[in-house]
Amino acid sequence: MVKVRLTRMGAKKAPFYRVVATDSRNRRDGRFIEILGYYDPAKQPEILHIKHDRLEYWKSVGAQVSDSVASLIKRARRHAPPVTVEE
Repeated sequence: MVKVRLTRMGAKKAPFYRVVATDSRNRRDGRFIEILGYYDPAKQPEILHIKHDRLEYWKSVGAQVSDSVASLIKRARRHAPPVTVEE
C-alpha cells in the first residue's frame, strides 16, 4: 500500500521534513517513490510547501495520507489566503 507521509531530514536537533509517497513497508527515512513537498517547523512562520496536483493524483490511485500530513494540509488550508476568481 502506498502512503503519503513525512520523512525526516536535516541535522541533529534541527529537523525538517519531506512529504513523500512511499510503500508502507519501507522505513520512515528509507526509499520513497516521489517527493511531494517539504515542511520546515523551525522557520518562523513555519514553511509548508506541497505539490497539490501530485498529492491529489496519489490519493486518486488509493494512497493513504498519514495523520500528521493530513493535519498539516488542514492547517495550511485554514491559513491560506482566499482564492479569487476573475471573470
